[in-house]
Amino acid sequence: MARMLSRFGQMLLRRRTLDLASEETRFARCLSTLDLIALGVGSTLGAGVYVLAGEVARDKAGPAIVLCFLIAALSSMLAGLCYAEFGARVPKTGSAYLYSYVTVGEIWAFITGWNLILSYVIGTASVARAWSSTFDNLVEQKISVFFKASMTMKVPVLAQYPDLFALILVLLLTGLLAFGVSESALVNKIFTGINLVVLGFVIISGFVKGETANWNLTLDDYKSFLNNTNTSKTHIEKAFGTGGFAPFGLTGVMSGAATCFYAFVGFDCIATTSEEAKNPMRSIPIGIVASLLICFFAYFGVSAALTLMMPYYQLNTQSPLPEAFTYVGWAPARYIVAVGSLCALSTSLLGSMFPMPRVIYAMAEDGLLFRALSRMNVRTKTPLLATIASGIVAALMAFLFDLAALVDLMSIGTLLAYSLVAICVLILRYQPGTLNSSSQTEKLVELVEGEKVAVSGGDSGDEYTENEEKPLQEVFTYRLLFCPSGKTPTQTSGMIVYATTAIISVFITVLCIIVANLWPQLLAGHAVVVVSCVILALLCGVCLIIIWRQPESKEALTFKVPLLPWLPLFSVFVNIYLMLQLDKGTWCRFTVWMVIGFAIYFFYGIKNSSANQSSPRKYEPALQSKSPIYKGAPDDSDMEGGSSP
Repeated sequence: MARMLSRFGQMLLRRRTLDLASEETRFARCLSTLDLIALGVGSTLGAGVYVLAGEVARDKAGPAIVLCFLIAALSSMLAGLCYAEFGARVPKTGSAYLYSYVTVGEIWAFITGWNLILSYVIGTASVARAWSSTFDNLVEQKISVFFKASMTMKVPVLAQYPDLFALILVLLLTGLLAFGVSESALVNKIFTGINLVVLGFVIISGFVKGETANWNLTLDDYKSFLNNTNTSKTHIEKAFGTGGFAPFGLTGVMSGAATCFYAFVGFDCIATTSEEAKNPMRSIPIGIVASLLICFFAYFGVSAALTLMMPYYQLNTQSPLPEAFTYVGWAPARYIVAVGSLCALSTSLLGSMFPMPRVIYAMAEDGLLFRALSRMNVRTKTPLLATIASGIVAALMAFLFDLAALVDLMSIGTLLAYSLVAICVLILRYQPGTLNSSSQTEKLVELVEGEKVAVSGGDSGDEYTENEEKPLQEVFTYRLLFCPSGKTPTQTSGMIVYATTAIISVFITVLCIIVANLWPQLLAGHAVVVVSCVILALLCGVCLIIIWRQPESKEALTFKVPLLPWLPLFSVFVNIYLMLQLDKGTWCRFTVWMVIGFAIYFFYGIKNSSANQSSPRKYEPALQSKSPIYKGAPDDSDMEGGSSP
C-alpha cells in the first residue's frame, strides 16, 4: 500500500525534462520586441484606464490615487520580474503552466494551466461585452433597447438579453488569430498606438486645464458643494474624507492599491509567445518590464490629470474622463476619449484571446488535455483547433451569460499563476546544473541522515558538460541548513531550498488567512491573534534565512530576478493576500471549476501524459545561445516588426 501511494505521489509530482537536442519550433518566429511590448501594453492597458481611475479616486483615495497606482505597479513588477526570468530560462509556449511543470510537478502544472484557461475565457467574454456596451452607449442605447424588447432572457444565470454584437466580435478576432500571428500583431500595434495617443492627449489636457487646488481641498469646498454650511464635520468626513492630498488616509490608499493591482494584470500574455518571438530570451524580459513601465506611466498620468481637472468627489465613476472634459469646457473631447476606449477594449480583447489557445495547445501536447487540441495549421503555423475551440466557448459565454459574478474568478487564476511562478524562480535559482540537466527536473533525492544523497536515473557523466562543476554528493546534516559546505549548489542544498520553500509557503498562507480575516482583532491587540502572527512571522524569518544561506546557482541568464529570496516571497505574500480578499461565492465557483478539472486530469490526463509514455516527449528549448534554435536568429534590436522567417 505504501509503495502504491509513493508511486502515485511520484506520478503527481513528475516533472518535464528540458533537452538541448532540440528541434525547430512548429510556430512561426515572427514577433519582434516591439510586437511583444505592444501585446503586453494592449492587454494590460484596457478599459480600466478610462473607468478605474474615477472609481478609485472618488470612493477610496482622492488625489492620492497616483500613490495607489505606484504601489500597485511595484507589486505587479514583483510578479513581472519572475515571469521575465522564466522567459529567459524557458523560451517555450506554455507560460506559467510550463514553468510549474519543469519545477514543481505535473499536478501543479495542471492546476495552473486549468485556471489560466478559465481566466482567459472569462476575460475574453467580459471584455467583449464591455466593448458591446461601450459601442451601445455611443449610439444612445439603441442596440440594447432593441434586444431587450425582442429577445429578453429571464433566467437567473443568463444575461438580460443575448449579446449578438459581442458574439460576432469574438468570432471575428478568433478568425484573425487563426489566420496568422504577424497579422494579429499588426492589428494590435495599430490599436495600441491609437490608445496611447489618446491617453497622451488626456494627460496633456489635464495638466493644461487642471488646477493644483483640486489636490488640496478643504472642509469649506465640501460644504460649498453640498450647499449646506450646517452639515456636520463627521458627516462630511464620512462621505468625502478629511481633505488634502490623501482625504481617506493610509487605509484608503492601501485599499485603492489593492483595486489598482488588477489594472496591471495581462502582461503575462507575453510569456506565451516564447516560440513565436524572434529572440525570446532577450525579447520576453524586455517586453514584460517595458510594458509594465509604460502602463504605470499611463495610469499615473491619467489619474493625475483627472484629479487635477476636477474635484475628485464630483467624478462620475462610470465615465470619468468625458465628464471631466465637460467640466473644463472641452465637451467635444469626449468623442476622442470614446475612440481611445474602443481601441483599448479591442487590444485588451485580443490580449485575452491570444494566450488562451497557446496554453491549451501546450497542455494538449503534453497529454494533459485532449491531444487533438494540439494540432497545428501547416500554413499559418497556429494551433488552429485550440484557437477555434477556445474562441467558440468565449463567444458563447459573451453571448449568453451575465459575467458580473464570474469576473472575480479571473483573479484567482491569475494570482495563483503569479504565486507559482515566483516559487518556481526561487527554487530554480538554488538548484545545481541547469534546466537542461535531469538533475533538476527528473531527480527527487531522499535526504536520509547518515547516508549519501541518492542520485537516480542515468549515467551522471552525461549530465554535465566538461565546463560544468559536478554537484557534490554530501550527507545531510542540520548544520547544512545555516552553514552550507561550499559556494556552489549541491543536490542536498537544492533539496533544502525545495523543502524550505514549501514550508514557508504554508506559513505565508496561514499568516495571510489570519491577517485577512482577523485584521480588526489584530489592530485591537487581541493576544491570541497577535502571538499567532508573531510566531508565524518568526518561523517565516527562519525559513527565509535558511534559503538565503544556501549557495546560489551561477548559471548565466539574460535576466535574473534581483533580491533573492526576499522579492519572490514577498510577491507570494501579496498574491495570496489578494486572493483571500475575494468573497465566498467566488471560492465556491472556483471549487466547482477545479472539480471539473480534476475529473479530466485523473480520468484522462494522468494516463495520457507524455511523462507516462515509454518514450516521453522532451521539451526542446535551448537555454544557451549555442542552441540550433537561435543560430542566425534575427536581431530585433531596432525593435521593428518582421515577417515569418
